[in-house]
Amino acid sequence: MKLTLEGIKTQRQAYIDAGYSLPTFNYEQVKKATYERPTWIHFGAGNIFRAFQANVAQNLLNTGVLDTGIIAVEGYDYEIIEKSIRPHDNLTILATLKADNTIDKTVIASVTESLILDSSNEKEYSRLKKIFATPSLQMASFTITEKGYATADAHGNLFPAIVQDIEAGPVAPNSYLGKVVSLLFHRYVNGGSPIAMVSMDNCSHNGDKLKAAVITFAEGWLENGFVDAGFVSYIKGSGKVSFPWSMIDKITPRPDASVEAILRADGIEELDPVITSKNTYIAPFVNAEECEYLVIEDDFPNGKPALEKGGIYYTTRETVDKVEKMKVCTCLNPLHTTLAVYGCLLGYELISEEMKHPTLKKLVQTIGYTEGLPVVVNPGILDPKEFIDQVVNVRIPNPFMPDTPQRIAVDTSQKLAIRFGETIKAYEKRDDLDIHDLRMIPLVFAGWLRYLMAIDDAGNLFTPSSDPLLEEASAFVADYKLDGSLKDLSKLDGLLSNEKIFGVDLVANGMAPLVKKYFTELSCGVGAVADTLEKYVK
Repeated sequence: MKLTLEGIKTQRQAYIDAGYSLPTFNYEQVKKATYERPTWIHFGAGNIFRAFQANVAQNLLNTGVLDTGIIAVEGYDYEIIEKSIRPHDNLTILATLKADNTIDKTVIASVTESLILDSSNEKEYSRLKKIFATPSLQMASFTITEKGYATADAHGNLFPAIVQDIEAGPVAPNSYLGKVVSLLFHRYVNGGSPIAMVSMDNCSHNGDKLKAAVITFAEGWLENGFVDAGFVSYIKGSGKVSFPWSMIDKITPRPDASVEAILRADGIEELDPVITSKNTYIAPFVNAEECEYLVIEDDFPNGKPALEKGGIYYTTRETVDKVEKMKVCTCLNPLHTTLAVYGCLLGYELISEEMKHPTLKKLVQTIGYTEGLPVVVNPGILDPKEFIDQVVNVRIPNPFMPDTPQRIAVDTSQKLAIRFGETIKAYEKRDDLDIHDLRMIPLVFAGWLRYLMAIDDAGNLFTPSSDPLLEEASAFVADYKLDGSLKDLSKLDGLLSNEKIFGVDLVANGMAPLVKKYFTELSCGVGAVADTLEKYVK
């Protein structure tokens, strides 16, 4: 069976017999409507978009709630579109991996057009400009990762590519966000219709990050005489361009070989994954967990698609903030990071396998229920305890989710502040709580220091996951050995006092001695990680 429009049409019964759910809406009608009056364009044609937002849209198309599809745009790695998405007529197979050992298989057809964000490609860019000039466009959404919104380094210096685009103007920018703002400028000069610019990336206050990046370009172009003051006002104060906050939650690992084998056994052809020249791993299918949450601030100046009928929440900014903090600071992300750090040290290759280890399971339970939950503000639309219950008992232990500690350990230095530091700050503000009652969060910090040594608990070297501060942070532990000789740990103070990494100054608040104590025990020889966890967790 071929994963093409012709394939699902002529081989429809074969797909159904193999257990696939197929689109039931009139594809050609929806495609024509989307082309003529686009309502939703999405930047970042990666796995989570195809597994989540595109699936929600398909369900709503099937039931007649929506009558236009999604236009998917890729601006980082053009080969995703060229080598994987277009050869399959923009179709994707979603394999939903359920905890009861069943798989739901769905052919997603809600993406009716795919485009490349390349200002040097006249055909592609002209089409994008036409879409942005169309008054019907309600939303431009983004899953481009948190890094995608960065315009400056840690010292506030604009990246060279950003400077170059600001100095050259909006005609043909080269940077990802420069091109996005150029399209927004095109909308402004062609009537200035309203639009919501909706970041759906898994980062705190994501709408503000996108807005700040857009303003950087707009104000830079104004200063250099490329745009008028009205464009800056259009973005900043007209009420016509909004940047809602959102919280997204769905575990979507990279396409797994075991899932590919199942689809091949069903008779699906041409499923070979593509590894692009930018080292992106992309396939015609995505695998994901069943659980999913998307909570969006209800700020849509040009109207919005009825995504609430597909399980997505529209709510206030305050509620989005509470949900985001509940998830990122307590109920999921800290547990994931804990398992990522210790999973790498203990040689695990699957997060789900770690949850079979009683000590590791108790560790994340303690961090979630005992240390984190007391400072969580209930957002109202989701119950924090029920959320953790689902995470600990269903989601993370799901044996059919091929998620790895190594994937989750990427950029750990960028995650510790929000995932653990916010809990510490909340304790510091409360008269009825004492930060020195936090015993497991310091154990995670110590585990990360031990992880930076790049030697696992069996004494074998391993390669830490990519992290922008990996080299800088690793230098603080470079002189320590796994021989029990750790004595002078004062050099760690330079790292432990870094508020950008930990969210708080661990030296100033008195938590550093406990972190050092744990680190010493974790580093006293082969097997010390397992022994230390056993000693303190139980």
